[in-house]
Amino acid sequence: MRLEDEIKQVKFKSDYQRAMLNIVFTANWLEVGISKILKHYDLSSQQYNVLRILRGSRPNPLNLLDIQERMMDKMSNATRLVEKLRQKGLLTRIQCPSNRRKVEIEITDKGMEVLRELDPAVEKNDEFLAQKMTKEEAHQLSHLLDKLRG
Repeated sequence: MRLEDEIKQVKFKSDYQRAMLNIVFTANWLEVGISKILKHYDLSSQQYNVLRILRGSRPNPLNLLDIQERMMDKMSNATRLVEKLRQKGLLTRIQCPSNRRKVEIEITDKGMEVLRELDPAVEKNDEFLAQKMTKEEAHQLSHLLDKLRG
């Protein structure tokens, strides 16, 4: 569906304004789709992102700054996210006895199991994109988005 129909707006100041609004609208639309999947596991998309970051670094632990640098949502409160995931038993947070400022964060086996269970549903969600555009179009879209941020 066209953006104009979705937000009931027929005129934009420019093609640039329409493109910007389309990016924001589409990002929110995609977020709703992934949130529905994660809801069954009592996870937010930011918590899911932290778990995936930790899975990618395994077996090496990360500190909070490493996680923050890799997060998709740079405005997230990583400290709060890590603590919520720790309370759920999905990661460990170990403070260095000789340097209290040094904290190592690792995904637990339970966290890995949650991600293994989530992987097929997330992959199915990703396949939705493949039904809407070709590989070449997806590549071009990624290139244009990279160009926008570059």
